[in-house]
Amino acid sequence: MNITQILFWLLTVMAIGSALMVIVSKNPVYSVLFLIATFFAISGHYILLNAQFLAIVNLIVYAGAIMVLFLFVIMLMNLNTETEPQKNKWLKFAGTIAGGCLLLVLVAALRDADTRTSTALVKEGDIGLIQNLGKTLFNEYVIPFEISSVLFLSAMVGAVVLGKKE
Repeated sequence: MNITQILFWLLTVMAIGSALMVIVSKNPVYSVLFLIATFFAISGHYILLNAQFLAIVNLIVYAGAIMVLFLFVIMLMNLNTETEPQKNKWLKFAGTIAGGCLLLVLVAALRDADTRTSTALVKEGDIGLIQNLGKTLFNEYVIPFEISSVLFLSAMVGAVVLGKKE
């Protein structure tokens, strides 16, 4: 067993464990912190797959910005167990049935997936490097990239207009 396999299984146990703790944790602040740990484990998997750009973007955008905003919102909402409304037992039962149905659909979809023919190049290849991403983005997808930049610009202008005091 080499170091790549050890790191893979360590990161996998960390990702699955912290994702389960997101669901099981009663405190929403702890759930957000476990979700950040899950994002770190997923970024580790990206690095093992030679996709350094995705790993850094995942850490900066998701673990750094969005999860901090989630944490601030949860802290500002001041959620207490005393003020939380009690859930009906039928509502809990319906949620359990819906989650089981979702699990059944995911297992059925993954059962037919062919994983033997698609193997990832771990130690060789340049699949996830940013140079290839830039070439593909600015050669093949330059029109959609520019359209999305115009949409982002119009969204920023709209946010400034809506947020401006009269």
